[in-house]
Amino acid sequence: MPKHARTDKRTEEFLEDEYPDAVESLEPEVDAPLLFDNEEPLQTEMVVAEQAAAQGRHGSKKPKAELTAQQRKSRRMRRLLIAVVILLIALIGALAYFTWTLFEESQNLAIQQAQQQSDQEVDALSQNEAQDASTATAKTTEVPDLSALMGMTEDEAVETLKRGATVSSERQVNEEGNPVKRSLTVALTDEPADSRLGTPTVYLGLDEDDAIVMTGYSAAMSALGFGSLSFADAVKNENIVEKTLGEAGIQVDAGTVELPDDKTEYSTYASDGTTLVQERCSFSGTVEIGGTEYNWSAVLMYDYKLANASGNLADTIRQIYIYLETPGAEVTEEPGEEEPPAEEPAA
Repeated sequence: MPKHARTDKRTEEFLEDEYPDAVESLEPEVDAPLLFDNEEPLQTEMVVAEQAAAQGRHGSKKPKAELTAQQRKSRRMRRLLIAVVILLIALIGALAYFTWTLFEESQNLAIQQAQQQSDQEVDALSQNEAQDASTATAKTTEVPDLSALMGMTEDEAVETLKRGATVSSERQVNEEGNPVKRSLTVALTDEPADSRLGTPTVYLGLDEDDAIVMTGYSAAMSALGFGSLSFADAVKNENIVEKTLGEAGIQVDAGTVELPDDKTEYSTYASDGTTLVQERCSFSGTVEIGGTEYNWSAVLMYDYKLANASGNLADTIRQIYIYLETPGAEVTEEPGEEEPPAEEPAA
């Protein structure tokens, strides 16, 4: 090669190194890979670059650590426990639902049964009330006008009473100061009879002139239309004494008859001190009839002997006595002292 050519070439290379092209200097330099030692590092750098780019795109991710066998077993147990808990919750929910449904059905059934029972009781009560109204509480007898009998003779009184009036007993009375000389018991045989007390009865007291100076009447409360009232209720609220006197022509204002405040004054108890055997109370007063003043008296008596034996209060004997007498005339036999006809309680 000519000398000047080599010189020119070196000069050209020198100039190229000292004064690079302005356009080429803007382009990035690309180093050619080496053929041997530098090839593997370059590939490694490229892989790292790609991983860095991937991390830049998707965020930083740590590589997953390999789980041990114990950790995998623990994870499976946790999943199993979670499944079991979920299943138990579902079963409890289902059980609660079915329990609530069963409760609602039982409540509805109980309400229906209670309603049916109530309807049956109402029907039974209505039937019982109808039966009581036609039998036990139906008024089956009328109280005779005792005031109209005053001054009559025995025959006149029997004729006036009618109703099958029959003298069932007669007793002579000899008491000083008592105008009554003869006492008659007159049974009203045509009246409906009570199973324990018989038919209503009229009592007559005649003086020495054979004139009536005392009249009386007794009947079962049921025959007079009074139901199964308590003793206090019969006196205080129903005023049965005043009502019965009024039917007999003896007008007494309601509320005139009063019970003692102490119940023991009119109550009799058995030997045990608690079993009530009898309630009996006497009442009395004066009344003016047709310009003449008379004494009136009444006795209300409840006998519980049969009721105590049978355990049924319906077996209580309820009876009322009323009297009208001229001043000085007295009842010669205290009502209620004789024992009523006994009856065996129903089995």
